[in-house]
Amino acid sequence: MDGGANVSPQHGIVMDLQLGFLPFLNRLEKAALKAVEAEVEWFCLPAGQTLFEAGDPADAFYLVRSGALAAFRTGADGRPELVGHIRAGEPIGEMALVEDRPHSANIYALRDSELIRLPKSAFEKLTRRHASLMRELARMMLFRLRGGTLRAKSEPRVFAFVSTSPTIDLQFRASEMKTALEALGRKVVVAGEEAADWPPSRLNALEDEYDMVILLARMNDFNWARQAMGRADRIWLLARADARPSIPLLPDDPSPAAKLRLIDVVLVHHGGDRRAASPQEWMDAAEAARCFHWRQYDKGDTAHLARTMAGLSVGLVLSGGGSRAYAHIGAIKAFHDRGIRFDFLAGTSMGAIIAAGVAMGWSDEEIDWRLQKAFVTTSPLSDWTLPVVSLVRGKEVEKRLLEHFGDVDIADLQRPFFCVSSNLTDGAVRIHRTGRLRDALRASLAIPGLLPPVIDGEHVLVDGAVFNNFPIKELKASHRGVNVGVDVTRNRAINPKDFINPPSFFGWAMRHGLSDPPPIASLLMRAATAATLDEHEETREAADMLVLPDIDMDLREWRRYDDAVEAGYHAATSLLSEADNRLMTRLKPVG
Repeated sequence: MDGGANVSPQHGIVMDLQLGFLPFLNRLEKAALKAVEAEVEWFCLPAGQTLFEAGDPADAFYLVRSGALAAFRTGADGRPELVGHIRAGEPIGEMALVEDRPHSANIYALRDSELIRLPKSAFEKLTRRHASLMRELARMMLFRLRGGTLRAKSEPRVFAFVSTSPTIDLQFRASEMKTALEALGRKVVVAGEEAADWPPSRLNALEDEYDMVILLARMNDFNWARQAMGRADRIWLLARADARPSIPLLPDDPSPAAKLRLIDVVLVHHGGDRRAASPQEWMDAAEAARCFHWRQYDKGDTAHLARTMAGLSVGLVLSGGGSRAYAHIGAIKAFHDRGIRFDFLAGTSMGAIIAAGVAMGWSDEEIDWRLQKAFVTTSPLSDWTLPVVSLVRGKEVEKRLLEHFGDVDIADLQRPFFCVSSNLTDGAVRIHRTGRLRDALRASLAIPGLLPPVIDGEHVLVDGAVFNNFPIKELKASHRGVNVGVDVTRNRAINPKDFINPPSFFGWAMRHGLSDPPPIASLLMRAATAATLDEHEETREAADMLVLPDIDMDLREWRRYDDAVEAGYHAATSLLSEADNRLMTRLKPVG
């Protein structure tokens, strides 16, 4: 068996008992199934065990008879990324077999699961002799690759809401969430500690009948809490924002979902509560993947959490691009005008600044006046110095970041956010998901040669655009919804005339003053993104909707704010008007 699972395969079971319940195989000729009947194996994979790992040879075709499994890949930052859930009636490992390559993901059992195994030789016999199998496989793989109707099965459906404090009103929170999910078209059932005595068959029946099951448990009800977490596809740990986590927070023998870091912290805020611990402390204590905030009676937070649960969240990634990044502001306003709200934010360089503003909860008007104040009415690149490590000191940039973002931690933001910088020490992208927001933004903005790098211990961090100017793939790994990208990168974002018989520095200063950066600033900014252009087109394809503002302006034309904003608004508006109904439904669900 792949992965060395401790299982006991059984042969010789009646084929109808094994395969008759699977619509996938019911459409095949009976003769095809009969031909490999003797080679079919049935086995149980205990919760938490591995079916196979990435890189293992594909030596069998699997079908899930009961239970639930999860597929993971290793992300660019080394963190495990959830690919999807696999449920009863679905195949496993078929793509690797068809392509004759090793498995690309790790497969784990989320709960005790029954599987059927067909050896590679028998699978190949079937596909050679019966074209219907290949047609069904092709149909299924195509749907998976395109995110079609089969996608719904890959979403988490059983959530455990586990409270760490008896003062959290679980019933109220569950009722709010149920209402919000039903507004999104989901059929939801909520079960509390009364389900502790239910047989597994009853819980299985709920999963079959409802789109989503929410299990409510309190941490002090130890036995039921363990049972609920052991049953869940994903665990949401509800904690008071004004409390501190106990250590250890979770049981010594955690559920498979917890072991796989399929756990999120939801900090519940009650009015003007004072923070006793940072969100990062709660995340560290729970070994959680994400942190959300749920303010009392805040319908925006409830809707955000419901969209995330339902796989209908909307992510936004904004590229760097100097002054061209103003276009992001117009694009965001166009989406907001259509009633579309963003649940996950990411960006690089100037795009990170604007995405952080959205994650802060700033309105369109607030983003507008803050950006104008910070970059248009005065220049943050006016503190020129003799170039030892950079052309400007960077003190003006740091002053503006402090003024507008203060000492806010990334985990404190209203919506999940990350930005990227480039680590010149190890040649890798640095993803900033934690820590002080302005420090992360300062690193993401540090254009080599223009601004001083950020020193983090032994590491030298510069502008994220050097290695990754459009972190859409990293955003996709953060949630299960649709992703919008706004990219202002262009092959020609620099004026060649500036480099023909250029004046001396003093000549430039006499003509233009010291508030505007000289042409070398454009050269450095353009050079920072040149290395990424070759792979940029492929990266763009990962976006579900890509906004490409048509604006002809230099990277350092900080005064052309209105032109860029208008271009972004026009590009996004045009794209939204042309989008098909399926995409618009995902961008703006009913609720």
